[in-house]
Amino acid sequence: MPSERTTDDAQHIVIIGGGYVGMYTALRLQKRLRSELRRGEVVVTVIDPQSYMTYQPFLPEAAAGNLEPRHVVAPLRRVLRRCRILNGFVTGIEHASRTVTVRPAGADSTGAPERRIGYDLLVVALGSVSRTLPIPGLAECGIGFKTVEEAIFLRNHVLHQLDIAASNPDDERIRRRALTFVFVGAGFAGIEALAELEDMARDACKWYPNIDAGDMRWMMVEATDRILPEVGPEMGRWTAEALRRRGIEVKLETLLKSAEKRHIVLSDGEEFEAGTLVWTAGVKPHPVVGDSDLPLDGKGRIKATAELTVDGLERVYAAGDNAAVPDLTDTGDFTAPNAQHAVRQAKRLADNIVADLRGKPRKPYVHAYVGSVAGLGLHKGVANVYGVKLRGVLAWLMHRTYHLSRMPTVNRKFRITADWTLALFFRREIVSLGELEWPRQEFELAAGRRKDT
Repeated sequence: MPSERTTDDAQHIVIIGGGYVGMYTALRLQKRLRSELRRGEVVVTVIDPQSYMTYQPFLPEAAAGNLEPRHVVAPLRRVLRRCRILNGFVTGIEHASRTVTVRPAGADSTGAPERRIGYDLLVVALGSVSRTLPIPGLAECGIGFKTVEEAIFLRNHVLHQLDIAASNPDDERIRRRALTFVFVGAGFAGIEALAELEDMARDACKWYPNIDAGDMRWMMVEATDRILPEVGPEMGRWTAEALRRRGIEVKLETLLKSAEKRHIVLSDGEEFEAGTLVWTAGVKPHPVVGDSDLPLDGKGRIKATAELTVDGLERVYAAGDNAAVPDLTDTGDFTAPNAQHAVRQAKRLADNIVADLRGKPRKPYVHAYVGSVAGLGLHKGVANVYGVKLRGVLAWLMHRTYHLSRMPTVNRKFRITADWTLALFFRREIVSLGELEWPRQEFELAAGRRKDT
C-alpha cells in the first residue's frame, strides 16, 4: 500500500479528528497561514468519518426539540474552505514512517482500499469514545449520548415510549416498562440529557389523555456520592434536590449490575424493567491511539507536553480528550476533558505549529478553569463561574449565552437564535420519527408483497 504525499516543497499538516480540537486547530491555521496556503507552501488535511463537527453542549436541547439537530453541527467543508477534507476512519498511526492509514468513507459498500497518508506535521485530535463496562445487557439495550445521531434517536425513542404506553392502557406491565427511563452517569452529559428529555416528556404528556406526568419514572444512577462535580459540591447538591422535586429519582453510590432484556438490576437490590437505558458514565481515549506507536500514559492517553507536542517526538501534536495535557494552574495534574479546554488548546496548538514553521519559540498552554454552566430544561439551570453561583433562570440564560458565543460560524449562531425565538411563540413538536432508523422498511415490505404476487 503506497503512501500518498503532497509535493516535495509543501509542508503537509495532517489533522486526524474533526471535533473541537481538530476543527478549531484547522480554522486557526487557515487564518494564520493564509498566504502559505494560497501559495501552496502548506497543505492542511483534516480526516474524520463525519463531514461536520458536533457542538456537544447543545445535544440535550436538540434531543428535547428546542434546537434543530442540523443547527448544532458545523459543516467542515464550509468552515474549512482552505483545507482538504477527507472523510474516512483512521485505522493506524505510524510515526516511524510518518504515515496514517485511512479507510475511506463508504469503503464497506464500494470496496475502496485503505490509503496511507504521509505527513510532515501531525495533529492527533481523535477525542474519546464512551467508556463502558462488561455489564450484562448493556451493549444490547443501552445507548450513549455523544453524537447528534444518538440525540435524535433518544428524542424519537422517548416519544415512542409515550405512544406505546398510551396505546396499551390495559396492560400495566407494558405501560410501566415504557414509562421508565434510566440514565447512568451524573456528569454534564447525563444530567443535562435527563433533565431536558424529562422536561420534554412532561410537556408532551398534555397531548396524551391517558398518561399523567406522575406515571413516568425517571432515574439517575451514579456510582459516586455526588452529581455534576464540575459545578462544586454545593451546586451539585442543589441540582440533585431540584431534580428530586421534579419527581426524578437520584440514586447515589449505586451501580448498574445488569440490564439483560431491559430488566434493570441495581447494586442496592432494586429490580425493575425499563424501556430506556442511557449510558453516560465517562469516556476513554479513542482506541486507535492505543494501537499507535505514540507514547501513552497509564490511562491510554497520549503523553503531551505543556506546549501540546507529543512527549519525545518532533512535529507531532495532541490535545483534547485523547491527550494528557499538563495543567499549569493549581487545579490538578492534567487538564479536564471538556469543551472549554479543547477549544482553547486548539488555538494554542495551532499557534505553536505556526511558530515551528517559522522558527519561533512555542508557548505553553495555560488556562485557569473559569467554571461551568448546565441546563436543566426550559428556564432551569445551574452555574458556577469565577466562584459566582447561580441557579434557575439566570443560570439557564448564562448557559445559553455562553454556548451560543462558542458555537462556530455566524450562520449557526443565527439559526440557533431563530430556533429559540420561535420556541417563544410555538409549542415543541411531539412527533416521533422513529422510522428514520429503518428508512427502507416500507420499501422492503412493498417489494416483498410484489414478489409474492
